[in-house]
Amino acid sequence: MEETIGVTGAPQIPKQRGEQLIETAVRYAEERHWEVFPGAWLEHEGDRPRCSCDAANCPLPGAHPTAPGWAGTATGSASAVRRMWSKHPRASILLPTGRTFEALDVPETAGCLALARMERLGVTLGPVTRTPDRRMLFLVLPGASAKVPDLVRNLGWAPAALDLICRGEGEYIAAPPTRVGPHGAVQWARRPTATNRWLPDAEELISPLAYACARDAAALRAR
Repeated sequence: MEETIGVTGAPQIPKQRGEQLIETAVRYAEERHWEVFPGAWLEHEGDRPRCSCDAANCPLPGAHPTAPGWAGTATGSASAVRRMWSKHPRASILLPTGRTFEALDVPETAGCLALARMERLGVTLGPVTRTPDRRMLFLVLPGASAKVPDLVRNLGWAPAALDLICRGEGEYIAAPPTRVGPHGAVQWARRPTATNRWLPDAEELISPLAYACARDAAALRAR
């Protein structure tokens, strides 16, 4: 797998070569048993890369599904993954949420604070991604989207007041090393390893994440 990117270090942007993408997608299916599906990709023509969908104002250039029925194409079969990326070797690697995992999506500043606190406390963590638009996504067991709002309320915060989003059924996330727009690639803040194969429940992470998001919101209001 790709090397872990430290939350305080300078990110190293991986190149999107066809062989790297197909092998990485296969590893996600074989080693993690994650379902994957190919998405759009970046076309490098001229000074600025453009999304393969050709939409002038594409909101997620190079990192979104290419057809409405994307959920039905997601697969955990390594042979099927190889066939899909053989047809589209530059396709982004997308992972449907709500199946083998969901994702708690927070601002990078809050994510770094929460991650450091959880590591100090010895909290069990799963893989964590960091995106070019300065978000961090913590992978947790399915079912998080149904319980997170109540968990946040029980901690004393209104869910709408915190920039804490749960990516669940019917949604997807981009996996490393997918490039998103002109600003870089999705990276691992904590990469998948044998030690984090078993994902935590959202309840185990929600307190430090909610606290960090509340601090982040307060800091924004004070500016």
